[in-house]
Amino acid sequence: MTETTKSPSITLRFLAAPTDVIHTGTGGVSGGRVLEWIDKSAYACAVQWSGTYCVTAYVGHIHFTRPIPSGHLVEVRSRLAMTGRSSMHIVNEVYSADPAEGIFTRACDCLVIFVAKDAETGKATPVDTFVPETDEEKRVEDAARSRIDLRHAIQDEMEKQTYDGPSHAPRLITRFLAKPTDINWGGNVHGGTAMEWIDEAGGACSMEWAGERTVAVYAGGIRFYRPIHIGDLVEVDARMMRTDRRSMQMSVHVRSGNPRGGREHLKEAIHATVSYMGMDSDGNPLPARQFIPLTEEDKRLSEHAQILRELRAEFTPHPLITPSAAQHTD
Repeated sequence: MTETTKSPSITLRFLAAPTDVIHTGTGGVSGGRVLEWIDKSAYACAVQWSGTYCVTAYVGHIHFTRPIPSGHLVEVRSRLAMTGRSSMHIVNEVYSADPAEGIFTRACDCLVIFVAKDAETGKATPVDTFVPETDEEKRVEDAARSRIDLRHAIQDEMEKQTYDGPSHAPRLITRFLAKPTDINWGGNVHGGTAMEWIDEAGGACSMEWAGERTVAVYAGGIRFYRPIHIGDLVEVDARMMRTDRRSMQMSVHVRSGNPRGGREHLKEAIHATVSYMGMDSDGNPLPARQFIPLTEEDKRLSEHAQILRELRAEFTPHPLITPSAAQHTD
């Protein structure tokens, strides 16, 4: 019997299509679609390592540093950074290049955590321990570990908040049924599909407020609490928390449940914070229309958004990607 060695990395390569672009005429792929690509690549990496069905548990610290034009050749590179008992911490980088030039440059990177599940019981199942061997693998593992305290601090801060009090904040709520085309082979909605829903709602709310085209520039603390099933009533609730000189910070909740139970019985499935920025027709950032919180909850959530920023500055995790790895020529 031949023993096979599991690979801790995978690369997906494809062309960015016109249907990946959300704003007509801008040429830039939507942040939600990029998140969907990341989730699919990280999922493939997780399944390849665990040999079983996996679910997205957390996506964090995503900076969209530049747009990806339609027609660009895209590479999504995912590699295992560390493992827990049933979890896999996966570093993901998105690169793109003009096919005529073949010079790949990085558009964004992030850390995604997947949990391995038993396909029959749905319970967490152990995975093989990943042991870093090279200096680079050890550095990436250290960088992933440096994010643990930040993740816990952000989770503690987010769990303190409520979102059901009187509010004058810009808000947009969409509702729809989860379709068969939204689900993976485990019968649950793809994490990447749900993240695309989040970006669509947050982008629409920020554009309605700004009166300008907006793009996602940062997403952090995307937590997955429970699966969304085919036929579930899904509610995506985007609400502005704070504006700064240029950015608009949104809180987006995804809730789901049996449609026969009514809206009041929907349960929290995902929570994310996403920052948007207005852009002119040439792609230059615009000053943000300022939101002034008036109610007690709006003031508290504005402070909460600032605290999240301060926590990210306080914990300052090690970089997942070294500057020398930010460019690759084919």
